[in-house]
Amino acid sequence: MSGEGAPGSVGAAESASAGSAGSLVAIDPVLDEPVFREPWEAQAFAMTVLLHQQGLFTWAEWAQALSAQIAADRTPYYQQWLAALETLVASKGLSSPEELTRYQRAWEHAAHRTPHGMSIDLQSEDVGG
Repeated sequence: MSGEGAPGSVGAAESASAGSAGSLVAIDPVLDEPVFREPWEAQAFAMTVLLHQQGLFTWAEWAQALSAQIAADRTPYYQQWLAALETLVASKGLSSPEELTRYQRAWEHAAHRTPHGMSIDLQSEDVGG
């Protein structure tokens, strides 16, 4: 289901660099600034792409969910991204808001017990019941 306009696609970028009338304007990336500031941002992006590729939602549905989230709050962009993904996943019945909250708390618990610089491992006692 990937195609022009989908995250990770090159169709729009190719059109922009070609300079054709009506195409997107090419934006030079800031080379010394990372695309993702934290690993979880890249993971949220990757989960969104994977769920779309598995056919769980369309790009139009994703764009609507993200747009609604951006309009609803002024938190940092990838927090909006994650909130939109959680909302879309719950609305599709792929998970419940309660289950999402339970796992969010589990990750927070696991992070608090993990020494700085170490990989966070989610364990069964973190999830509870």
